[in-house]
Amino acid sequence: MEITIGVRNVAREITLESTQSPDEVLAAVDKALSDNTNLVLQDDKGRHVVVPAGALGFVELGPAEQRRVGFGLV
Repeated sequence: MEITIGVRNVAREITLESTQSPDEVLAAVDKALSDNTNLVLQDDKGRHVVVPAGALGFVELGPAEQRRVGFGLV
């Protein structure tokens, strides 16, 4: 699943592919915001992304990106 995180006062977004389910990500975001702690997510390569809850602008969940093979695919 593709996750995009907007950070306050930063022009660039953080985008990562994760094997976590949407429910797991939503629970982590809710917990970070309610406890005012860090949001910690793991990408599909095992790396961790840590964002302080106070810096979160938005979190967008999208479907997993399908890999395209070949030329001229639309």
